[in-house]
Amino acid sequence: MCDTQIIRTATETWFAKNSDREPSEAQLVCYLPPVRNDTAAEVATTYISIPQVPDRHGVILSRPAWIWGAEMGVNDRGVVIGNEAVFTRLVDRKGRALLGMDLLRLALERAVTAREALECITGLLQAHGQGGPAGYRDKSFRYDNSFLIADGREAWILETAGRHWAAKRVGTLAAISNAHTIGTEFDLCSAGLVDCARESGLYRGRGQFDFAATFDTRFMKFMGCAAQRRQSSLDSLAGMARPSVPAMAASLRRHHRESGGFSGHGNRDVCMHAGGLTRPSQTCGSMIVKLAEGEVPQVWVTGTSAPCLSLFQPVDFSGASAAICAEHGDAQQSLWAQFEPVHRRALRDSSFRNQLRSHRDRIEAEVLAAAAQGTPIGEISDIAESWHRHWHDQAAIRAPHFRWYSAYERYWKKLDRLDTI
Repeated sequence: MCDTQIIRTATETWFAKNSDREPSEAQLVCYLPPVRNDTAAEVATTYISIPQVPDRHGVILSRPAWIWGAEMGVNDRGVVIGNEAVFTRLVDRKGRALLGMDLLRLALERAVTAREALECITGLLQAHGQGGPAGYRDKSFRYDNSFLIADGREAWILETAGRHWAAKRVGTLAAISNAHTIGTEFDLCSAGLVDCARESGLYRGRGQFDFAATFDTRFMKFMGCAAQRRQSSLDSLAGMARPSVPAMAASLRRHHRESGGFSGHGNRDVCMHAGGLTRPSQTCGSMIVKLAEGEVPQVWVTGTSAPCLSLFQPVDFSGASAAICAEHGDAQQSLWAQFEPVHRRALRDSSFRNQLRSHRDRIEAEVLAAAAQGTPIGEISDIAESWHRHWHDQAAIRAPHFRWYSAYERYWKKLDRLDTI
């Protein structure tokens, strides 16, 4: 489960995304520099190899450590993309092809504009297909994909079903979650889309063709509360007096209800907290991007689980931030892994959690002020690293009392044992 948001003004485009994955799945923030005149004939993605291109753009990605592609990212030409799982009637249940995350990375490496990224994804989709096990431990987890794609001039929603797709241009604001949003009105679509729907027995030609109604399934959309989370994002965006890093961060930190502890939370939360069989997803990383035509993208990431407990810090295309991992770096040495004991203690210890958030708010304000003043990324990274180190030490001092009668705490205790935390 994930949520992606975008809001556009006359001069700026703001993008924000939470990546919801299995709670034990490390998510890395990586910078990959531009490549020129590469002679490699092919590139090995997560499951298949496809033809490589000789010239590629520099990219900042937030990606599951075991996957070649990424949940979200931005390139040095000012194109940003977020990916969502959608559970369609055409999902490939057996084969292996390109994951949606692979399509996202390939488009960022190759595209100069949002429209070009859309065309890159759809071209690769139709040439190679999509599919393959997409879960960290749950290898039965498979899905198709939707994308929110933007540059400084325009933005698009792209939704897929198998090798078919539809796309719609975004106006002032938009949000996508884990269900199709494109119905009868779209600006672009794959060749033979309606014929495919007829041949598959999904559309009988009665009434206007509706992409979502034809291809979407009901169970995962209902269980994941996709419509409610998307509406929460839209309400948050519509209520912004002016988009900013604090405003977008607050949008990603939204919970359907603020209870005393996370055991009472559910799948309606934009900031998702795992809690068992019916709530298996956790926000494992978050990203905010500001785009303006002709300017280098400004990027902020958590690199850690749960934005409501995490610090947003700036990263850039120099790779100078301590939050940035090498493409093939050790996930156990990543910022995500270092913060995970802090995250898990905060889930169960309200006093620890409140102190963490209060300190986070002060340091985040300091970090944003430093970035606004043009402080070098390396110096800002030192401030953030000091905060992370402090709370890592605090989390190790004393573990919270385990309540055996709490199903929520038993769930997390089992994960702690599996993950050796």
